[in-house]
Amino acid sequence: MSNSVKEDKSRWDSVKKRIYDLGILPVIAIEDADKAVPLARALCEGGLPAAEITFRTACAKEAIVRIREALPDMLVGAGTVLTKEQVDDALDAGVEFIVTPGFNPEIVRYALSRGAVIMPGTATPGEMEQAMGMGLDVVKFFPAEQNGGIAKLKAVSAPYSKLSFIPTGGVNADNLISYIRFPKILACGGTWMVKKELIDAGNWEEIKRLTQQAVRRMLGFEFAHLGINGSGEEALKAAKLISELFGFDFSDGSSSIFTMDNRIELLKASKPGRLGHIAIAVNSLERAVSYLRARGIELYDESAPIKGAVYLKEELLGFAVHLVQKK
Repeated sequence: MSNSVKEDKSRWDSVKKRIYDLGILPVIAIEDADKAVPLARALCEGGLPAAEITFRTACAKEAIVRIREALPDMLVGAGTVLTKEQVDDALDAGVEFIVTPGFNPEIVRYALSRGAVIMPGTATPGEMEQAMGMGLDVVKFFPAEQNGGIAKLKAVSAPYSKLSFIPTGGVNADNLISYIRFPKILACGGTWMVKKELIDAGNWEEIKRLTQQAVRRMLGFEFAHLGINGSGEEALKAAKLISELFGFDFSDGSSSIFTMDNRIELLKASKPGRLGHIAIAVNSLERAVSYLRARGIELYDESAPIKGAVYLKEELLGFAVHLVQKK
């Protein structure tokens, strides 16, 4: 690990955690600085308070400055950084991280010398190893889809257990889940919720809607089952009655009985929730927990974790809510 990374490890870790908690990093080319703040507000309201502003346009620095002033809590980085001058402009504007499209050792070293959190673009194992040699543990994988997609990334990343990736380029609502389920993905970079025509038209409501849709698709919240507290005798009696009246089979386990096509769990002993629990299935339990924590949602006492589920602290009408991993 390079000295510059070691010396400010806490800041690097903080930026990486914030990116992971978001899961999706909007990549934006802004051609009109006056649109920067309303665009940023739409992203925040849609559930993604972050943006990678690319230096593909002349007003990139001004756009970053305006967003940082108006929304100081938003995570803002600079993308498509190609020169030392752009590194300087990005840092002067107040970015918290820098992303490059490819791996240019000179630019990476310069950014590190200036104390920047930099995530360079890589496409090959050789570039990934060079990045690791400079002390980096996060790189951009670009262009992701054109470079073989998630299958290629899984293959080339196998030897690099400590390296995380931000795939960008061709990632969209249709293939997002295939990337986000891979444990080595820090987040996915994308433009599908911030399309140029929407920005040009100032259609902030549609950008907000697409952002909300992207977040929900990433997390994949789905109703799994309803759990009802009871005793062993009560659970078995209820399961038999449901079977006799409605013809639903049941599966008798050690701690509960599932019936009604596994949508109802009859508990043989009470768990959190005065009446029972509502189980919500998610694409990634760890990512969903991080996402909720980042939004101030309190979880059940984590010093006494409940196997197989993460409970929210607040109940809904007497029912606890817990998250379960989709199979």
